[in-house]
Amino acid sequence: MQTNMRREIDEIPEAAARVLERSAEAIAAAGKALCERDPQFFVTVARGSSDHAALFLKYAIELTAGRPVASLGPSLASIYGAKLKLVGGAAIAISQSGRSPDIVAMAEGATKGGAVAIALTNTLPSPLADACTHALDISAGPELSVAATKSYVNSIVAGLAVVAEWTGDASLARAVKNLPEQFAKAVALDWSDLAGDLMEAQSLYVLGRGPGLAIANEAALKFKETSGMHAEAYSSAEVLHGPVALVGPSFPVIALAARDAAEASVTGMADGLAERGAYACATSDRAGSAKRLPFVATGHPITDALALIVPFYGFVEAWSRARGLDPDRPVNLKKVTETR
Repeated sequence: MQTNMRREIDEIPEAAARVLERSAEAIAAAGKALCERDPQFFVTVARGSSDHAALFLKYAIELTAGRPVASLGPSLASIYGAKLKLVGGAAIAISQSGRSPDIVAMAEGATKGGAVAIALTNTLPSPLADACTHALDISAGPELSVAATKSYVNSIVAGLAVVAEWTGDASLARAVKNLPEQFAKAVALDWSDLAGDLMEAQSLYVLGRGPGLAIANEAALKFKETSGMHAEAYSSAEVLHGPVALVGPSFPVIALAARDAAEASVTGMADGLAERGAYACATSDRAGSAKRLPFVATGHPITDALALIVPFYGFVEAWSRARGLDPDRPVNLKKVTETR
């Protein structure tokens, strides 16, 4: 019997096309608002998979627009009652449910602090939408599996569309428009060879850099959520500062390399670890000693990184079932987490 998670992974191409079509006016309005404000900085507000989407958008904004982006701890507003001065800036708040109290409180604080605040949510109307100056329906549709998949992807797709609209980046706009087609190719990729290689592992690292680091964070979380597997995400540079000491034959490394300026760095780290006896794999044709994983090259360095999460989702869903678990119902978790 097919799981909800598998069905929702298969829906990613359709969901991406849906948000680009249905939210076109809201995307244009948010982009126009950013043009009028010309923000000198951004802040993000999110938790869990949504925070990984925010990290992806941080790199996208910094790489395309040259504006610094910082993540705000939601507890600044909900617990500590801090009042931040954000005049001249913009905020992006991301929540599938749109109702976690601490996310809403921080979004309200950002708006009151003077930021142009944009909500990316799968639920309209919602308290988060009301807290922001602009709200985008990410149009992922009902997501029944506890583990977020299509809502994570659509949050990034919507955010990238806004960034392309704001910056007038025609190359990024074309790449975003082509994402549904690229996702359809990515859904069909088979990473099942990983299963045998990970069978004896108790822990692993997922490496990335730039936008790929945001994908690595999401992948590590999904290993924990769906498969009870201890996984940590690191920059392929940061892993050298201590964490690499744990790597060995029974401590695998998955390197998520996009076709961008960091591809050589990420792949080189995977090759180096493989040469030292570790199991390592990489999503790159440049991999030598590391095992190669199939990928879709989207033709743009930012969307290329996003496409990597789709075959990973397919793998981890099957890996969870192979371990006798139910990826739809992870232990100790529920779909909507409301923190304060």
